[in-house]
Amino acid sequence: MEDKWLSIQEYAQYTNKSISTVRRYIKKNKVRSEDRDGKYYILVKNYAPEASRECEQEMSDEIMSLKKRLMVTQEELYEAKMLISIYENQLSKKDHYSQKHINE
Repeated sequence: MEDKWLSIQEYAQYTNKSISTVRRYIKKNKVRSEDRDGKYYILVKNYAPEASRECEQEMSDEIMSLKKRLMVTQEELYEAKMLISIYENQLSKKDHYSQKHINE
């Protein structure tokens, strides 16, 4: 990927920001910009064309989906461990009760 200079409108579309927000960024030096004959251009480091940005969004969506699935799986694992613990305690009590009756 390479750096690319974008007009205010192009930058606004690229970043999904309003034109007035981009102008504020320029005014507050939040972005690197140049005035070329009265028209501002903003430098975008590692410019990613739309196709690769769509791919990034798809990957981001997939990551979010996987994180949600991981949380559900962790909750299920926690519940399974709790159930195992409960069953083990019940078995232990039954064994203890059985041993007590055998010894009497």
